Amino acid sequence: MYESYFGLRELPFSLTPNTHFYLNSETHQQALELLLVALKNKEGFIKISGEVGTGKTLICRKLLNTLDSEYVTAYIPNPGLTPEDLYLAVAEELDVTVDPVQGGHHVLKQINIKLIELASQEKRVALVIDEAQAMPEETIEALRLLSNLETESAKLLQVVLFGQPELNELLSRPSLRQLQQRITFQQHISPLDKQAVQQYVGHRMSLAGYNGPALFDKRAVTLLYKSSGGIPRLINILCHKSLMSAFGQGERVVTRKHVKKAVQDTESVSMPRFSWLSLGVS
Repeated sequence: MYESYFGLRELPFSLTPNTHFYLNSETHQQALELLLVALKNKEGFIKISGEVGTGKTLICRKLLNTLDSEYVTAYIPNPGLTPEDLYLAVAEELDVTVDPVQGGHHVLKQINIKLIELASQEKRVALVIDEAQAMPEETIEALRLLSNLETESAKLLQVVLFGQPELNELLSRPSLRQLQQRITFQQHISPLDKQAVQQYVGHRMSLAGYNGPALFDKRAVTLLYKSSGGIPRLINILCHKSLMSAFGQGERVVTRKHVKKAVQDTESVSMPRFSWLSLGVS
């Protein structure tokens, strides 16, 4: 594609959450630091929320890569499970041998035995659930019961929930108030501001191998910020298409005309999101 044309080793704006491209933007770094501090302090439930495309899964993977050997992690990426399937998934992540025919109570008991064993080895166990807004209500209640596993002095399991704002609505239901009260730390991931968008674009270009003056000019970055609303996933889509446009026209700098073409080609950033006239774009 355009990699060799712009002197890149790889595509800089892939939609795959790749921690190689992680940027310590203010909002992402605040979330990661909160997670590390809360886990260190053995807090029960921790919640990270954010709109679609703001980088929750990337932070989730960064967290899993950052935790040292003191931690044992169980990662559930698709939690639209029944309570029984949730227990089985956690058991599998913790290498617990169970007989599912004996039912959820048996699985929960075996998980408890494993957690006590790990605690005796001074291991901390973190259950990390991505896309938590997809959890059925009865599965969330099962999660609360799972978090009840403890010794006389400490919790055996810490739970980190990553989810879209719908997760907040779900947990606000009266029937789930017991779990809501157990969330001791929470952080909302905000979209990037204009300065952070410029930093984000330059950061990814540099890590992909680009070595030269800013490839996206200032007006292109302004348009990227306005049209994407600072959402990293949308920035990636628009930057990728803008680079394709510049490459197709044989140009070495990405300008607002390339970004405008990318916006017009992307349904999720339709023109009514902002005023072209106010930006002086024709």
